[in-house]
Amino acid sequence: QVQVVETGGGFVQAGGSLRLSCTASGRTVSNYAMGWFRQAPGKEREYVAAISRSGGWTYYLDSVKGRFTISRDNAKSTVYLQTESLKSEDTAVYHCAASAYIGLGLPSDYHYWGQGTQVTVSS
Repeated sequence: QVQVVETGGGFVQAGGSLRLSCTASGRTVSNYAMGWFRQAPGKEREYVAAISRSGGWTYYLDSVKGRFTISRDNAKSTVYLQTESLKSEDTAVYHCAASAYIGLGLPSDYHYWGQGTQVTVSS
């Protein structure tokens, strides 16, 4: 199975940006679709972005379209989530996850999860 570790979270003012990284180990990361999810206190988990094995397909939550960009570097076994124009409502713990699904997959297709990285956006 694959293990994933997220880094790059932090505290930022509204309008700022952060780049989250997700490094995978254990199996060849190019065999997995990769996704970013987030969960704020008292709220349901949201499927924020995903990228297919080759990077040819991507998915974005409507509220982050045009502000977040997911990318991957399979040679470095790393997936990135570049976040721009951050808003207070983006505050959450961001989790990276891997799926063996061919394509992007539904949230239920993601079985390998990291511990998460906190993103806090102050207004």
